[in-house]
Amino acid sequence: MLDVNTIKLDGSMPIKLTSARAWRTYLGGKLIDELHGSNQPEDNHFPEEWIMSIVSARNIGREHIVDEGLSKVDIPDTDMALKKLIDRSPEKFLGKRHFEKFGNQTGVLVKIIDSAERLTVQVHPDREKAQELFHSSYGKTECWHILGGREIDGEPPYVYLGFKPGVTREQWERLFYEQDIQGMLDCMHKFYVNTGDTFLIEGGTPHAIGSGCLLVEIQEPTDYTIRIEKTSPSGFKIDDFMCHQGIGFKKMFDCFKYENFTREETLNKWQVAPFVVNETKDNKETELIGYNNTPYFRMSLVEVDNELKINDNGVFSGLYILSGNATIIKDGESQVVNKGEQFFVPANVSSFLIKNQTNEKFKALRLFGPKVV
Repeated sequence: MLDVNTIKLDGSMPIKLTSARAWRTYLGGKLIDELHGSNQPEDNHFPEEWIMSIVSARNIGREHIVDEGLSKVDIPDTDMALKKLIDRSPEKFLGKRHFEKFGNQTGVLVKIIDSAERLTVQVHPDREKAQELFHSSYGKTECWHILGGREIDGEPPYVYLGFKPGVTREQWERLFYEQDIQGMLDCMHKFYVNTGDTFLIEGGTPHAIGSGCLLVEIQEPTDYTIRIEKTSPSGFKIDDFMCHQGIGFKKMFDCFKYENFTREETLNKWQVAPFVVNETKDNKETELIGYNNTPYFRMSLVEVDNELKINDNGVFSGLYILSGNATIIKDGESQVVNKGEQFFVPANVSSFLIKNQTNEKFKALRLFGPKVV
């Protein structure tokens, strides 16, 4: 086995990261605790685990926590953020082509989300509005892949996505100022979801993750969330800044795209079908969302009964272990990976072997930044 500190500093093997939890206005997180083997899993205001994050959370009143949501390198007795490691040698860790196009930014953020209550109705800006209103090169197009879930108050997991036919900006603004929550929900399509479902949520699209969802969200690397509910479903009062993100109530409605689609059109537009990209006997890699769907990110699922060879050709990625444990072998050196752990895979690690170590199927998410060519 490689010495842990050597692995982290030279980028020759995947870099283990600590679990970064972020405070949010909604409740959840119990299923994330269970994923990590906690003896006392509970729902609280830390319902998200952020993965290979070089972005800090935007939470009013918690500005003193400057690194909330930032991924840290898992080296004993150190406090090194992944961002600092990348800043030291961005071309080495992100790859030459990526660095030439995006600089020292990964261009992506990933979260595991467990919602014990419905999230507030919200929207994120697309890139055009992010530049105009927040002077940001990135908007917040995102993708949800359902990992599982639970019934809450007898209701199975669900999501809200997209405006129904006939909804107008004038109607949407009126519902906000009246705080007619049921009226807001009635304007959007509600879908019950199952494990394996995947949805692309483009910037400007109204949405809300419902109660009971355990999902992975891959997105552009910002935390610009426009909320149009002033109180969360569990009764948490939401600060005005947390609603409009500093641009004011009038301008926040510019972030919505007032497109209308039927239920069937909404699914055809934003539900994504997976397909297998790498398969051997009893082992496979399935693309959950790819660059044919959006240029902003890519995500796949590997399932390994014995061993599977991965080839990336100089592209960095993330790895999140959903079940089992395995050994990653690169150039004769090995590293053990276990359920609930997350890793940053430097661009230098262009190929490696995943070898399952148990009778349980090894499953892991592979997470990629924006398309470079």
